Amino acid sequence: MQEVMPEPGWPQSWIESREYDREEVFGPRTNWGYAYAYANRKNETLNLITEAVKPGATVLDIAAAQGNFTLALAELGYRVTWNDLRAELAGYVQRKHERGAVEYMPGNAFELAPSNSFDCVLFTEVIEHVAHPDEFMINVARMMKPGGVAVMTTPNGGYFRNTLPRFSNHPNPSIFETEQFKPNSDGHIFLLWPDEIRKFAAAAGLLVDRQIFFTTPLTNGYMKTHYLLRVMPEFCVWFLEFAARSLLSFRIQEHLMVQTATRFRKL
Repeated sequence: MQEVMPEPGWPQSWIESREYDREEVFGPRTNWGYAYAYANRKNETLNLITEAVKPGATVLDIAAAQGNFTLALAELGYRVTWNDLRAELAGYVQRKHERGAVEYMPGNAFELAPSNSFDCVLFTEVIEHVAHPDEFMINVARMMKPGGVAVMTTPNGGYFRNTLPRFSNHPNPSIFETEQFKPNSDGHIFLLWPDEIRKFAAAAGLLVDRQIFFTTPLTNGYMKTHYLLRVMPEFCVWFLEFAARSLLSFRIQEHLMVQTATRFRKL
């Protein structure tokens, strides 16, 4: 993908997207915790997809924003459909697009996409912004081909410093409908716990094929460690992240790690 230089008259969403692109892809980076966490999430997401479906497969990227995952997958040889509620962002993604097959489907993905259409459905950092994550999962399953996969990343509800409510414990999630779909971390409604993810998957007819936890508080710059990240060599950050993933038990990771990623397979 290519960097897009700002021009007078850009929509505000393009201006904000370029700021994220600087942290995520092009630099210079100013928020090292965010940049490390994003790089970790991108690597884990692409690994979960490439392990399960081969290049040439069709991928729907829901709420894809500035399209960095969309474009990365297209460059790997996948046939990717970009989607976002903010239709004007399609023009920004098109300017960044250099190679690979990309189609654009702005709007509500669940109203636009026909059933049983995609080999893979990708939704990263989306489900925590919706008032009914259980219904969201059912809609994702509807768009997958039989035997197809879906890959989800979301902040880990089991993280020991999480203060947001469990969806399963809330008596009336409908009250959050007016607050859903807000971008950035300010728009988080529920952070899903691992057991909730498995429960929603089963109700949607999906099998949890693989679930992982990643990004330590250090890697993410939490608890004031962002000051340390400014001076710590990059290889040290990744070594400590690798050591935590390798040495800690799955149960400890479930409570220590900030992020979780899950790959589902349609039965």
